[in-house]
Amino acid sequence: MADNYIKRILEANVYDVAVETPLSPAPFLTERLGNDILIKREDEQPVYSFKCRGAYNCISKKTPEQLAKGVVTASAGNHAQGVALSAQHLGIKATIVMPRTTPEIKVASVKARGGKVVLHGDTFDEAFVHSQKLVEEKGMTYIHPYDDPDVIAGQGTIAMEMLRQHTGDVHAIFVPVGGGGIAAGIAAYVKYLRPEIKVIAVESTESACLAAAMKAGRRVTLPHVGIFADGVAVAQIGKHTWQVCKDHIDEVITVTPDELCAAIKDIFDDTRSVAEPAGALGIAGLKKYVERTGIKGKTLMAIESGANMNFDRLRYVSEMAEVGEGREVLMAVTIPEKPGSFQAFCNVLGRRPITEFNYRFGKTEQAQIYAGVKVPDGGKPELLAELEAKGYAVVDLSDNEISKYHIRHMVGGHAPESVADEIVYRFEFPERPGALLTFLKTLGKRWNISMFHYRNHGAANGRVLVAMQVPTGEKKELKSYLEEVAYPFWEETDNPAYQLFLK
Repeated sequence: MADNYIKRILEANVYDVAVETPLSPAPFLTERLGNDILIKREDEQPVYSFKCRGAYNCISKKTPEQLAKGVVTASAGNHAQGVALSAQHLGIKATIVMPRTTPEIKVASVKARGGKVVLHGDTFDEAFVHSQKLVEEKGMTYIHPYDDPDVIAGQGTIAMEMLRQHTGDVHAIFVPVGGGGIAAGIAAYVKYLRPEIKVIAVESTESACLAAAMKAGRRVTLPHVGIFADGVAVAQIGKHTWQVCKDHIDEVITVTPDELCAAIKDIFDDTRSVAEPAGALGIAGLKKYVERTGIKGKTLMAIESGANMNFDRLRYVSEMAEVGEGREVLMAVTIPEKPGSFQAFCNVLGRRPITEFNYRFGKTEQAQIYAGVKVPDGGKPELLAELEAKGYAVVDLSDNEISKYHIRHMVGGHAPESVADEIVYRFEFPERPGALLTFLKTLGKRWNISMFHYRNHGAANGRVLVAMQVPTGEKKELKSYLEEVAYPFWEETDNPAYQLFLK
């Protein structure tokens, strides 16, 4: 299968709109990880993403008859910009169907390049269905964002550049995966010319469709796709891309949103560029691979695939980066409720920087502190052990979802005794104007809401923490009701963060 793409890649027409991007050294990551780290800077393309390669190659190979009524595509943003730029260069009309959750910076960029934007649905798959209606109704030619041989070949030119820019030994190339276009293009070229080089796919845990397909041995559709890494928020790997990836991808690594935030910071430190979440997948996967294998002294390459980041999302990325790197410990600590306790606790922390410190006076003989502390790489076990050795009861909340997104903004007192039969749920819903009001209307008014927390932190999905007073006999009824709500939810009544600070 890889052989079929070599001629296509060599003949790909991309440089009318794309540029050859640099393969930049990453000195800080190189020193920290003990390997030679190189980053392929696809964020330096005219549309700040690699997608213009495949889009232009595909459109340029269409006949005049196919282009007469214009082109249409569905895209979360980067492919959309590539299609708009390509259509503008070729003087044809382009209609772009984008999910309503697409970052505004990508929508504005498409419009600036003359593309007509149609916002529809919350995910790529919903936008795709609508784009197919436009094909049927108006006779436009569809340009697939990843599942087309000419698109795959266009993305494969990245590998052609990388192997020309670095001719020495390479242990592995880490490639982001959404629908699989860039992964298939790079795997096809690399495995044909340099089969000894590992091609490792990296996916978000929120949209790991290739990992699911590899496990099942066939293409599968994910029941739910998270959209923090909106550029790879795809529920099913493509047909054409699967045919290449299943045989030529050596491994699939999945990374969490927190790990992506940490990788965005790493890329910034080394290149002073701000990758979007999908653009940081390669580095996040590379770091995880090095940690797992303990490999040293090898050349590792990762693709920074895009930099179309909404500015307001930076606060969320900054907030989560240290947690994702394991360099911030969020914890609940029990101390005596008496004078001098704070100072004694701070003495144990020493000169470690404190990022969070929340406390409210209680009536008991013990106080609960919610604290965030910065630690060096691998320093969390040492801190926790030191506190426990001094007699403190400590609960590590660093990976606790409601701790990271809610409790740190809510600490201030427990519920009064009059609040009985309280059940706590955590919800997520696509973030867009009016989303919170829609959520509240969906939740209904059947049970009394005794606690509510929502914070717009610039992420693509909104997070809500809700407590409701539900008599024991109505719990099954509540769960049945919630299952009819179209948002994913988790019960958190037994979560230690809630039990310690809010119950």
